[in-house]
Amino acid sequence: MRLALVTIVMTMLLLEEIKADIQPQKNFDEQRFAGKWYRVGLAYDSPGFVPYRDKLRISMGVVEPQSNGNISMTMWSIRSTGCRSKVYVYEKTATPGVFSYFSVRHNKVKDITVVETNYSEYAIVLKFKKMNRDYSQVSLYSRTQKLRPEVIEKFKAFALARGFPKESVLTPPPSSESCPSSEN
Repeated sequence: MRLALVTIVMTMLLLEEIKADIQPQKNFDEQRFAGKWYRVGLAYDSPGFVPYRDKLRISMGVVEPQSNGNISMTMWSIRSTGCRSKVYVYEKTATPGVFSYFSVRHNKVKDITVVETNYSEYAIVLKFKKMNRDYSQVSLYSRTQKLRPEVIEKFKAFALARGFPKESVLTPPPSSESCPSSEN
């Protein structure tokens, strides 16, 4: 029993250490981060995501800073039923570039860290949640639907270094349909 307790405590400390080694973008500036972004890469270790990997397409989002320091992000994705949008409100924390939000779907608070961005071309963002085990997601955002190969390789290396299996690191193709439509 005591050995099991020590093992659990050591595992929890290791997971916190892994999470703690992730630092946000230095001098993060939410005003420069605002605007249109395309999610052109995704690494996700949830077993429930496996059947959807081949269906994933590049999606588009718009980041809008709010006066209280929070960030609103509207993401659009194309579904068989048409264009779907979802709004996330990322609440600021004491650390610039680190946010949290409550996931209604999972009934859990998730952490969002903008790990790296040059604001004009790309951003690497880590999402972390603790459920029955720890789940992480790394997203690669771009201001356009095409990104330099060096940046894509940087994203893949970051995800692999975080322990994602190679098959769960994706760079989906663009959608054949515009979502949202050009009128939006």
